[in-house]
Amino acid sequence: MRKVVVSEFLTLDGVMEAPDKWSFQFWTVEAGEFKFAELFASDALLLGRVTYEGFAKAWPSMTDEQGYADRMNSLPKYVVSTTMTKGEWNNSTVLKENIVEEVSKLKQQSGQNILVFGSATLVQTLMEHDLIDEYWLMIYPVVVGNGKKLFRDGINTSLSLVETKTLSSGVIILSYQPVRKEEK
Repeated sequence: MRKVVVSEFLTLDGVMEAPDKWSFQFWTVEAGEFKFAELFASDALLLGRVTYEGFAKAWPSMTDEQGYADRMNSLPKYVVSTTMTKGEWNNSTVLKENIVEEVSKLKQQSGQNILVFGSATLVQTLMEHDLIDEYWLMIYPVVVGNGKKLFRDGINTSLSLVETKTLSSGVIILSYQPVRKEEK
């Protein structure tokens, strides 16, 4: 059974929106190594429409010597959208209806992790339906004051810390697993 892994860049005040405005100043080789390992431990991407559209605009023209861009472009991509009819990015499938059922089916397949980047609305839906198996959070030492948060008001969940890693830039990588209702 595959795991749904949510990977997010977060500020200290929990904001996930617009990481391009606050994360790059803290980027290091260590951060790149983490993101590389994360991507290569996955064999599918699950994205919300907004994140998908941003990635689909940027990634097809990217190249790098390490193979990260090739991996991003070649992986199967599942985009959750009620407005899109077709995904233009290589290996894309649009999931329009029964999202919980569709994601549950993807999890039942054999393979590596299903990786979710960004995609706030999708992640919150996955949270509500207990479909997330792990959170990999990169906490950046910055406070932005406002913006879309990963855990919106009204979310009530318990998490179990699996691993921590502190990068030389001050970024902390936290890995959590949800405590399932039957485990409490």
